[in-house]
Amino acid sequence: MKKKVLTAAMTSLLALSMVLAGCSSSQPAQQPSDQGQAQQQTPPAEPAKNEPKQLIIGRGADTKSLDPIRETDGETFRVTENIYETLVSYEDTNTTVIPGLAESWEISEDGLTYTFKLRQGVKFHDGTDFNAEAVKFNFDRWMDKSNKYHNPEGFPYYNDMFGGYKGDPDHVIKEIKVVDAHTIQFVLNRTQAPFLANLGMSPFAIASPKAIEGGKLGDEPVGTGPFKFAGWKRNDIITLEKNPDYWNKGYPKLDKVIFKVIPENTARLTALTSGEIDLMDGLNPDDAEAVKENKDLQLLLRPSMNVGYLAFNTEKKPFDNPKVRQAISHAINKPEMVKAFYSGLGEPATNPMPPSLWGYNDQIKDREYNLDQAKKLLAEAGYPNGFKVQFMAMPVPRPYIPDGKKMAEAIQQDLKKIGIETEIVTMEWATYLEKTRLGEYEMCLLGWNGDNGDPDNFLYTLLDKNTINGNNIPRYSNEEVHQLLLKAQSTSDQKERETLYKKAQELIFNDAPLVPIAHSTPPIAAKAGVTGYQPHPKGSESVEKVDIQ
Repeated sequence: MKKKVLTAAMTSLLALSMVLAGCSSSQPAQQPSDQGQAQQQTPPAEPAKNEPKQLIIGRGADTKSLDPIRETDGETFRVTENIYETLVSYEDTNTTVIPGLAESWEISEDGLTYTFKLRQGVKFHDGTDFNAEAVKFNFDRWMDKSNKYHNPEGFPYYNDMFGGYKGDPDHVIKEIKVVDAHTIQFVLNRTQAPFLANLGMSPFAIASPKAIEGGKLGDEPVGTGPFKFAGWKRNDIITLEKNPDYWNKGYPKLDKVIFKVIPENTARLTALTSGEIDLMDGLNPDDAEAVKENKDLQLLLRPSMNVGYLAFNTEKKPFDNPKVRQAISHAINKPEMVKAFYSGLGEPATNPMPPSLWGYNDQIKDREYNLDQAKKLLAEAGYPNGFKVQFMAMPVPRPYIPDGKKMAEAIQQDLKKIGIETEIVTMEWATYLEKTRLGEYEMCLLGWNGDNGDPDNFLYTLLDKNTINGNNIPRYSNEEVHQLLLKAQSTSDQKERETLYKKAQELIFNDAPLVPIAHSTPPIAAKAGVTGYQPHPKGSESVEKVDIQ
């Protein structure tokens, strides 16, 4: 059978699974220009030759687990991406697929067989060899429910991106073959257009089989990445140290990276300006201008590839009725929300995927803010006097919703105008994620940052019936949407995929399982001396190329 061969120089030719995020690239981190003072400024002192270079990153919440396949949240991945690596990766500022632990690959003409050539001489941090057997060990653990190392509750991301598990009717991967020590082959049950792009996602990082067998991977991670795990003080700091045997010679530039939890956005900015930390995310959008004007700091913008939303549990009354969901959509003043919480760094959302992605349906016109229409729909649904509901508000800042508690309070006031009384509740972040995933809520705020630049990663991942108990927080099930999304996965023709995704968005809009609120351009602040930091549209990145003066 004739093969198509891809190497690092040819990845741009991959039509089957190449998907660009459509986001503009962020610029490299640079010291802000101030021509009026430039000549008077004293440049930062160079560290002594033997003085370790350390980067302290401030963030709003702790990591859940350092076993990335078990998690779905960005606070986990911002750490694990520095410890582990995936078979393929993405370019620094977009989601173009490039080699990772696999240096090249071949795809059969029928799109059902992928053969990867692995890098040689790569070691896990525990000294064991990275090879084809290690890759198979990891995938067997993820895809086979009978595997002794499989999570009894499953792996949400694996289920969501590969159509369930081994033996399930829509499962993508048929088998994995070790061809030789440095060649691994994936044979698929059905074609999947974003298969390569999916393999680059953070949860599919390859861990040491020895560490998996030890049963402590979530607390003592072992990968092949630029940094090694050094310690974790829960709800405080995670410390990583340079991997001196890293295969990508010349990197990392830092000797140590510390991830420090500072829950409040304002307190995190204070820590940055005082020198306690070197870089922070979760900057309040209305603080962005002050950072930009501070000669000791720099403002960076993460390219937008996200959506913040209000979700309904469609399996529970009254949210099993589409008219109730549509009514609430009319009652939320999105433009005012964006104005109040995003300070010019966001836009109102209509669809559950951002307009920065191909396949976005710009023909759908959003429901206007109209309280009379909202009341009319509630009455038609049998709730002329409204109802009472528990409303879960996010306890931590996220790129797509900078302040979940205050946004929940604003929505609370909007809904009160149509007779809906809400009791706002919140809880620790890991518990919040688990409860929403399992449907233990009535109404909640959440959001999504895209992982790979493909519409599939929004529409299928968030709203297909197969992803209930995964990332389908509304527990939405529509058979017509399901069939459209499966068909879109299985064709390599991008124009056909666009047509299918646009139709799916029309059905989802009509059913309103969630209210898309905003797409943000998240601001990030750093010391002026931090260089080489490239915010990635997928929401997290390795800092192997970062340096600090």
